[in-house]
Amino acid sequence: MQTHFSFVQLADPDVRESDKILRACVHCGFCTATCPTYVLLGDELDSPRGRIYLIKDMLEQNKPATEQIVKHVDRCLSCLSCMTTCPSGVNYMHLVDHGRAWIERTYQRPWLDRQLRRLLALVLPRPGLFRLALMGAILARPLAPLLPKRLRPMLRLAPGHLPTPSAVDKPQVFAADGPRRKRVALLNGCAQQVLAPSINEATIRLLTRHGCEVVVAQGAGCCGALVHHMGKTDASHDAARANIDAWTREVDGAGLDAIIVNTSGCGTTLKDYGFMLREDPAYAAKAAAVAALAKDVSEVMAELGLGAVAAPSGLTVAYHAACSLQHGQQIRTEPKALLAAAGYAVKEVPEAHLCCGSAGTYNLLQPEIAEQLKARKVANILATTPDLIAAGNIGCITQIASGTGVPVVHTVELLDWATGGPKPAALGA
Repeated sequence: MQTHFSFVQLADPDVRESDKILRACVHCGFCTATCPTYVLLGDELDSPRGRIYLIKDMLEQNKPATEQIVKHVDRCLSCLSCMTTCPSGVNYMHLVDHGRAWIERTYQRPWLDRQLRRLLALVLPRPGLFRLALMGAILARPLAPLLPKRLRPMLRLAPGHLPTPSAVDKPQVFAADGPRRKRVALLNGCAQQVLAPSINEATIRLLTRHGCEVVVAQGAGCCGALVHHMGKTDASHDAARANIDAWTREVDGAGLDAIIVNTSGCGTTLKDYGFMLREDPAYAAKAAAVAALAKDVSEVMAELGLGAVAAPSGLTVAYHAACSLQHGQQIRTEPKALLAAAGYAVKEVPEAHLCCGSAGTYNLLQPEIAEQLKARKVANILATTPDLIAAGNIGCITQIASGTGVPVVHTVELLDWATGGPKPAALGA
């Protein structure tokens, strides 16, 4: 693709990077076949290729975002299926992130949309605030018909009850069972520790059982992904710097072999810290070092090898491949192989490459499209007649569980159960 940026524009490192990305695109259109919004809507502007043209025009002309551009970029899930499909290696992730940041700087959204985005950016990354917000949502659910249409999805997705906070999410060190094989830090996250603290508990049990010393580092928190994908780069970079500082202290102290992530959306962002902060002289090297240490829990467990299976299973598991895991991190075989080694009968889900519609805050900001994608995903999952559903991302778990009565659990909870941990609560007594 030809581009026409001026020398002045190319002095901006973000523009310079986007120019490289745009020039790699050859208009082949392979991406349209695997783009969830194009598959649903059939609009070229709701395909990666269409959005690339819109972002190119906006950046080249150095103009504020228009309502049309915002509409179609907002509809992008950042599922990154297009990057898996693209034969030319177009880094659509970095391009659309630049486009979103440009929109955030140059476009005045309608008042209610602005307030909703500010609320999500404020509340979701802060576990204490998020817990209070969910308690309010539970109480307000009977009033849903009286609320503005944009706010109703927040009430629908709120859980019926909240689990109590877990002690494992406080800064501390968990000793390895037996000889120590690795020393790792765990990103305990933000929304996940409120919605499903059992996931972090299962992760720590699984890792320590397999010889890992696990550190929950003082000062680490939200990875920054939620605000990053809303175009709020200052906030996302601040979150990244806080985490980098926390984990660098551990690296410089007793050392770290890996930084474990059990929410794949966060993992994709952590692994991109080096790019995000490449122009920050104080953090560029540290960010790259942290990004190199970031590992999904399934990657580390595949390396360690699953220990003796202690719990009988034989259950049929439909494995939902989160987009951030299979496309963002290119991790596809490890979770399924681990589940099979743990004794589960793993079923492939039709159209596994298509997003479930969760995508961070997408199901709150684009609820109509998200509902269609959820219905399609649930139908494909149920076609495998599973006993339960496994996924590696809390957003996917919450989204899919709202559309089916089949239990949905994190992959790590099943691995923990199979190797001596408790039965996941979602599976009943």
